[in-house]
Amino acid sequence: MRARWGAVLFGIGVFAVVIAAGCAFYVAPSVARLPYDLALCKPDQSSDCLRPSVAEAKDAKFLQTKGGPDVPTPVVAVQTGTLRSTTEISPQVDLTAEEIKNDDTVIWNGYGTVKWVETDEMVSQYKAGLAIDRDTAAAVDWSDQFLQDAGEDAPSEVNFAGQLYKFPFGTEKKDYEYFDRDLRKAAPIQYQGTEEIDGLETYKFQQTIPDTPLNFTEERLKGLLATFAPDAAGGQVNYSNTRTIWVEPVSGTFIKVQEQQKKTLIPETGAPTALLDGNFIYTDETVANNVKSAGETKSSVLLISRYLPIGLAVLGALLLIIGLVMVTTGRRNSARHRAEEITGAEADAKA
Repeated sequence: MRARWGAVLFGIGVFAVVIAAGCAFYVAPSVARLPYDLALCKPDQSSDCLRPSVAEAKDAKFLQTKGGPDVPTPVVAVQTGTLRSTTEISPQVDLTAEEIKNDDTVIWNGYGTVKWVETDEMVSQYKAGLAIDRDTAAAVDWSDQFLQDAGEDAPSEVNFAGQLYKFPFGTEKKDYEYFDRDLRKAAPIQYQGTEEIDGLETYKFQQTIPDTPLNFTEERLKGLLATFAPDAAGGQVNYSNTRTIWVEPVSGTFIKVQEQQKKTLIPETGAPTALLDGNFIYTDETVANNVKSAGETKSSVLLISRYLPIGLAVLGALLLIIGLVMVTTGRRNSARHRAEEITGAEADAKA
C-alpha cells in the first residue's frame, strides 16, 4: 500500500512540475505582452484598461491663436496661466492580426489636448495612429501611421519609433529610445536609477533635448514674425525639453511623467519671444491611478511568471522525493515481509 501511495504522489509531482514549466514558458510570455482587447477604463476598473493621463503646468507661458469663420483676423498672443494636457489611447480593435499581417502588433490611436484651465479654451490638439509591438511596446513601421496637429488640413508624414505611451513588460535598467512628437523622431532616454512613489518601486528615465530648430512651415513662421518681430526678415523657432518618466518595471506602466518644455521664437533681428515655457507634471489623481493599476498588473504578472511556477516546481519536487522514498521503502518492506514469510514457512516445514 505504501508503494502505491508513493507512486500516486510521484505522479502528482511530475504533473506539478509539468504545469510549472507550462506557466513559465507558455502562459507567462502571453500574459506579459500587450493584448488586443485593451479598452478604456470603466469608473470602477483600475487595471487591464486604458485611462487618460493628465498633466498640468502652472504659471506657464504659451502661445494662443484665436481664429476661425467668426474671427476674420486671427488673434495671436502669448498668455500666462495653468495648462492641462490630457493624453488618451484608443486601440483599433477592428483591425485583426490578419489585416495588419502581424500577430505581434497592435494598432493604437493617440489623442492629445492642451487646455487653458482658467478659461477652458483649447490651446492645442493632436491625433496619431501607430503600430505598437506587443512585446517591446515600441512603435514599429506601419504604412498607415499618421500624426496630425490641430489646424492641419491633412495628417503629416511620420515614422514612429521607440517608446511612446508605455515601456515593455520587464523594463530593464538600461537606456531606451523615446519618440518626441515635436521633433518627429526618437531620441535616447537614459536610465537614472530607482525611486519609490507611493510605496511602489519605479525606474527613473530622463531624456534631455537641447535647443533644436523646429521644422515650421514658411507661412506659419512668417505669421509669428509678423506678430512678434515685424522688422525681422527671417528667424526660427527653437524647442527644448527635459522629459522625466518614472516607470513601474514589471508592467512597464508610466507612473509619473514630467516635461519641462520650451519653445522660443528667435528672429534674425529683435528680441526672442517665449512661445511656450511650462513645467508639465502628472496630477496627483493620475499618479494615484497609475500606482494602483500598475500594482495590480505587477501582482498578476508576478503570480503567473514567478510565484506560481516556483511554487508548483517546489511542490512537485517535494512530491517526487516523497513519492520516490515511499515507493522504495514500500518495496523494501514488501521484500522483507516476503523473506520473513519464506523463512517462517521453511521453519514450519522443518518442524
